[in-house]
Amino acid sequence: MRRLSRRHLLGSSAAVGGLGLLAACAPGSETGSGASDGGGSGPAASDVETDPAAMGEITLKVWDQEVRGAQNDAIEALIAAFEKEYPNIAIDRVKQSFDDLQQQSGLALSGNDVPDVLQVNNARGDMGEFVKAGQLTDLTGYAEAYGWEDRFPESVLSKMRYSVDAVTFGKGSLWGLPQTGEVCGIFYSAKKLEALGVEPPTSWDAVYSLVETALEAGELPIKLGNLEQWPALHVFGPLQTAFVPTDDIVKLAMGNEGADWTSPENLEALTQLADWAGGGALGDSPNGLAYDTAWAEYTEGDGVLLIGGSWLGPDMEAVMGEDLRFMAPPEGVDGTIATTGGTGLPFSIPAAAANADAAAAYIDYITSDSAMELIAKAGGMPVLRTAELAPDSGVNKDIYEAFDKVSIDGVLLPYLDYATPTFADTAGSALQQVIGGESDPEGAAAKLQTDYVEFTAEG
Repeated sequence: MRRLSRRHLLGSSAAVGGLGLLAACAPGSETGSGASDGGGSGPAASDVETDPAAMGEITLKVWDQEVRGAQNDAIEALIAAFEKEYPNIAIDRVKQSFDDLQQQSGLALSGNDVPDVLQVNNARGDMGEFVKAGQLTDLTGYAEAYGWEDRFPESVLSKMRYSVDAVTFGKGSLWGLPQTGEVCGIFYSAKKLEALGVEPPTSWDAVYSLVETALEAGELPIKLGNLEQWPALHVFGPLQTAFVPTDDIVKLAMGNEGADWTSPENLEALTQLADWAGGGALGDSPNGLAYDTAWAEYTEGDGVLLIGGSWLGPDMEAVMGEDLRFMAPPEGVDGTIATTGGTGLPFSIPAAAANADAAAAYIDYITSDSAMELIAKAGGMPVLRTAELAPDSGVNKDIYEAFDKVSIDGVLLPYLDYATPTFADTAGSALQQVIGGESDPEGAAAKLQTDYVEFTAEG
């Protein structure tokens, strides 16, 4: 449940700081979404010890950023249960904020005091750079030994896959495993929809019609605070699916060749965003309104819809109660239920970890079916069994079911800033200019295309 400190939108980070002196792994041949590239630093499944009790006395060093209430409660309970079941393994946990973890990870991975388990941001500027430098363990053999590819849908695992040279994102070897999920969708006020005489939209045409109906009634259709620039990505990402085929969005968002930001479909999506902004659907000055201020004002009745991330649900529900609802966006142009989303930071094993087998056993334990139950009980959103473990009522029921529907039956699209180490700034600025009327869709598309092409050409 992430709010202002979005891990996806912090750029290339200190991760690159420790990489300059390290040689990258030799490229491997890509063999498909679920296969190893033939390279990497991980063991074969037949060489993996999967019984923690047989590993001897170990102190396992774990670095994570599960510091918020529900997150911390869940991880603490799982550590206690793991240590009770396997008393020969002691967990030495270092918890820190995401910002602190991001700053320390690059230094730690290039030094001598390396943790055994490390949470790593999926994006190219972090995980991608670590993979390129040979600093993470290829988990393909562990995935086979523990059956992770049977337990996790590929829509989720793809967010942790890179080729061993880090050129291709979304396919290849597996470099991490997540516990929790997140999804961008449409929050709505049930009371306001009833007052407007409309039902929750089941198509994008119905979304456009709802916006017009709200404007005519003097209501703000879509609440947006985009002072920080990145919130617009969480509006545009879902909207993009109404115009652009899912496969193209995945290529663009993962920085892989084969798509084009200046395509007619992307121009249509940017034009729709510009039309909403120019017509007042996003408010008088969304670029001057802070993110936290915007969602707080929404809870007080300012706005019919809020397009954003699932992490906002509990805080807004605390004010709005049963009036707050959530839905996945309607099917996209290619008939697919797809929206921007992802996972909590995946747990990875550094290449220099002293206790890699024990680290994999720990990761398997904290992502098990029973772990998913504990995470849900603590108030987090588990990445697996999400609909099954949904609360009986409330906005989290809607959110859990939407995530489950998208991640299993549809496509959980990457955050757009995954694309390149600089794309968070590029896209944030471009979309803010479109919303502010300072750039037309063609100019914004050209700016996005330049960043994307320059990166893919370098790869």
